[in-house]
Amino acid sequence: MEEILLPPAMIESVTAAGDWVLVLPLALCLLGAALALILRRDRALVLVMSLLVIAAVIACEVVLLLRVYEAGPLSMTMGKWLPPFGISFTADLFGAGFSLTAAVVTLLVLVYYEGDRGSGLDVNFHAMVLLLLAGVTGSFLTGDLFNLYVWFEVMLIASFGLLVLGGRPLQLDAAVKYGFLNFLATSFFLLALGLLYGSLGTLNMADIMRVAPQANMAAMGGIAAILLLAFGMKAAVFPLNGWLPASYHAPPPAISALFAGLLTKVGVFALLKSMVVLLPASRDLLEPVLVALAMATLLIAPLGAIAETNLRRAIGFLLIGGVGAVLVGIALPSLDGVSGAGLYIFHAMLSMTALYLVAGLIERATGATDTRAMGGLYAASAPLSILFFVLILAVAGVPPLLGFWPKLLLLQASLGQGGWSGGLLAGALVVNAVLTLIAGSRLWAHIFWRAAPDGAAPAVVGSVAVWTGYGATALLVLLIVAAGLWPNALFEILAKGAPDLLDPSRYVTAVGLAGGVP
Repeated sequence: MEEILLPPAMIESVTAAGDWVLVLPLALCLLGAALALILRRDRALVLVMSLLVIAAVIACEVVLLLRVYEAGPLSMTMGKWLPPFGISFTADLFGAGFSLTAAVVTLLVLVYYEGDRGSGLDVNFHAMVLLLLAGVTGSFLTGDLFNLYVWFEVMLIASFGLLVLGGRPLQLDAAVKYGFLNFLATSFFLLALGLLYGSLGTLNMADIMRVAPQANMAAMGGIAAILLLAFGMKAAVFPLNGWLPASYHAPPPAISALFAGLLTKVGVFALLKSMVVLLPASRDLLEPVLVALAMATLLIAPLGAIAETNLRRAIGFLLIGGVGAVLVGIALPSLDGVSGAGLYIFHAMLSMTALYLVAGLIERATGATDTRAMGGLYAASAPLSILFFVLILAVAGVPPLLGFWPKLLLLQASLGQGGWSGGLLAGALVVNAVLTLIAGSRLWAHIFWRAAPDGAAPAVVGSVAVWTGYGATALLVLLIVAAGLWPNALFEILAKGAPDLLDPSRYVTAVGLAGGVP
């Protein structure tokens, strides 16, 4: 039998055993989702298995983050098809950090979920959550735009399934709005991929960085505009944000929290990567549009929160306001701007998840979802009022909480930019912080400070389920406070990660493409 010899380039591309931490999280999530479906009738066993799978994912991603921090971006190409033809998974510091944060958030939501058993969630919940985590992790770690489309589809299927669990009319109505607009965004994304492949002959991200500067600038500008439309819808950028407050309040709080912590963050990270890293020249053409979108999202979203009386719908508008802050970093892609955008994504993954979890505890204590039917909760649960108040301060960017640092970086980027755009964005960031404080303090006063409508304060009944929810939420809040008080580790990661987005030479080298970035 004739011996088959691999080309030298193929031999060099054999992946070291330690590099499998790049794809192990995806394999573990998909395997865990399959096992959760098989074991779904045994709730206790499924819970233990799910927690163990996510703990293993966290361990892999901690190792991955440390490796990327020490050695730079790490890449692995599937099926022995060398780049740019094979599907590559490539981790930079931002992608590795966000995937780790997503796994931590998911673990705490599962713990919280054990206190939410009466909310109509069914036996398929854990399988859908693990599938959703697989889609989110794959989106953060992929090095290929078509592969990103695939992981978006996985996320969409899992999130749509989670949204309709329980089958209440409100959930079905929300699912129609959520599903239609997200399918439309996915269609625009697929259209942009077809045009991009026709123009460049590649969808490998590192290869796009190499060849896009030589392509027709008008064509690249049009493709970038379609990507902005698609990812803007996914990220809930104004005026494409109507689906979010119309859907995130409908499912049980555990699912709302998971959506708030993961889904829009993938969309805004894809927008950051496509505009700043893949098509920077096209981003320059679209800068006035990005500035206008950032300002509108920053200013209109908290006004929506002020006008809302439904608690989780109001929190949804606060979430949208945070997307506007990330857009500032995309509109001003300096070192401070990119660092601020990345740090705000990390902050929002923690704080918005925690805020929805607190909302679930409030709804359970009051038996209402409308703030007009709430009141007097401070006397019944002072710790719950403190958790809510701390999170409002964090979302508004009040020092020394975690939300202050990304807004400070974004303000520095805006003021350092100079000109009309920098001044307008700096002003919008400050006004957003003030409006967010007004919206949050209004919610706090209605829920906790004023008397209940019937004059009787709600009673918070202590139980294992309730304390499980309190424990998971309090741990998230402690992480937010600790990261705000001791942010040095985060700034060290930003100092190494942000330059790789502005100058992706190390990224291209990690994938193994010759020639580098022009």
